[in-house]
Amino acid sequence: MQSKAATVEEYLAGLPEDRRAALAAVRQVIRENLDADYEEGMQYGMIGYYVPHRVYPAGYHCDPKQPLPFAALGSQKNYMSLYLMSVYYGGGGEDAASHHANWFREEWAKTGKKMDMGKACIRFKKVNDLPLDLIGKAVKRVPAKKYIQFCEAARTGRAVEKTRKARA
Repeated sequence: MQSKAATVEEYLAGLPEDRRAALAAVRQVIRENLDADYEEGMQYGMIGYYVPHRVYPAGYHCDPKQPLPFAALGSQKNYMSLYLMSVYYGGGGEDAASHHANWFREEWAKTGKKMDMGKACIRFKKVNDLPLDLIGKAVKRVPAKKYIQFCEAARTGRAVEKTRKARA
């Protein structure tokens, strides 16, 4: 469910108390570990963490008017979501993004907590479902400049793969 809130504070104020508290706890961990080049704000109807245009003028390749999304927190109908795009970009190759994605999944398994995850979306019903220390480490491991490299490498890799397939 996308919110029409204009600010993070407005977004949080519009949530039921239990969800507000859960998202506030995750938000605190993210903010404590976030590289100074990222910014927090509303993006895609959720609390977003992104690389602003002042750091990465190209913006998000799907919509260059948008800053480059890094992470997001949202309240959905049946669960809450934490989006970690640095894990999504790690597709399974030998690059740094893949090592980060594999590291994240391996470290999560060590926590004994059940992972309910899509490509970048971690779904949870209560804050105790998340290993908050691992979330903090995952955020801290990917400063904005490194994340930009992940994204550019992923785009370059996709372009090369499309060219290969077209020639085949």
